[in-house]
Amino acid sequence: MGRIFGTDGARGVAITELTVELATNIGRAAAFVLAGKKMHKPKIIVGKDTRISSDILENALSAGLASVGADVEILGVVPTPAVAYLVKKYNADAGVMISASHNTVEYNGIKLFSSEGFKLSDEIENEIESYILDNPEKIKLSSGIDVGRITYNDNAVKDYNNHLISTVKNEFHSLKIAVDCANGSASYTAKAIFDALGANTVFIGNSPDGTNINEACGSTHIENLSKLVVDEKCDIGVAFDGDADRCLAIDENGSLVDGDKLIAIISKHMKDKGTLKNDTAVVTVMSNLGFHSYMKENNIKTVCTAVGDRYVLEEMLKNGYNIGGEQSGHIIFLDNASTGDGQLTALTLIDMLVEKNAKLSALVADIKDYPQILLGVKLRDGVKGHWKTNEKITSSIADAENTLGEEGRVLVRESGTEPLLRIMLEGKEHSLIEKLANNIADISKKEIGV
Repeated sequence: MGRIFGTDGARGVAITELTVELATNIGRAAAFVLAGKKMHKPKIIVGKDTRISSDILENALSAGLASVGADVEILGVVPTPAVAYLVKKYNADAGVMISASHNTVEYNGIKLFSSEGFKLSDEIENEIESYILDNPEKIKLSSGIDVGRITYNDNAVKDYNNHLISTVKNEFHSLKIAVDCANGSASYTAKAIFDALGANTVFIGNSPDGTNINEACGSTHIENLSKLVVDEKCDIGVAFDGDADRCLAIDENGSLVDGDKLIAIISKHMKDKGTLKNDTAVVTVMSNLGFHSYMKENNIKTVCTAVGDRYVLEEMLKNGYNIGGEQSGHIIFLDNASTGDGQLTALTLIDMLVEKNAKLSALVADIKDYPQILLGVKLRDGVKGHWKTNEKITSSIADAENTLGEEGRVLVRESGTEPLLRIMLEGKEHSLIEKLANNIADISKKEIGV
């Protein structure tokens, strides 16, 4: 990926890494590039999550956009998928979301969407980067009456919520639902959605104060929702992340249902109803081997991509598939959205439970997970890509692969959003893969870790 944009936009520690100046320059370069391609005064919408730094970056980014002549429409706090949906509904030339998704509060990010609601291509992001880093003098600033206007849209949440509600066929009166909003964007949308559908709901993580996003709540701290479901005797629980583009679920017994299992059971339901295009689901290389076994047993084809929702989406668009996603709960329903949408995932899942009059635990009972170990090694500065050529690290990976053979797998990669080396091992014996994973992690930490 590029020097500013990773697999999911620009991201870093807010203000010190993702600085006010950088946000302004991203706005200027983005508007300059997009205006050149549209050949007219661009209109760009801007959303944000609940982080304390989001207001600062919103102002800086909007100033940058308007300073080169773009009209800016500020949406306020909305989920990332709301920006992706509304950019098309509002006939905007681009959309921007200020969020660091599931990351802790000190991080923030900037994600760019095209007029069609898709994340910008690598080529356009690289072009924007080149103006910021290599040719800033080529960006022409506007003056006088040519500068852009900054306005505020008070209807964004309502318009987005109405869209999500329109995708549901059944009312939710029969279910008690626990909802964890991660003290993030869904805190501004979820209650109105579930109320409109008649659900009996119990909420946690819906009191954002600017500092508590993803803090002991949401899809990164699923244990709190699990306890709530059991304590409150709920039929199901759903948890979102900070910008509500992910969803994980908890069954009525308090057990986790991850993205793999959600994709599996929803794909089967779609296939049974004849709505699963090409009888195929798109997933990443992180998907569990148990998931693939279940899909094969149900005559559903799977296509695997590199980690990252942009790669899943590219494959879906290229070959006409309509469901795809990641184990993390980032799931794309292309018939109703152009990016992953946690609340859409939750509504689709609950709508299915009502229609089938089924318990979530029963639907996932046939999916047998292989044990999986996920570890992360925090990387020190200046070592990007070094693990690939470090003989001690590559040898430890090769040893693990040889030990597991065909009864497991090893996946090592650098995060596209954080300075982390991610290590994933999967196999039939938990103790063995744990030992092998820890060995790779220990060696990696000594060689390139903090």
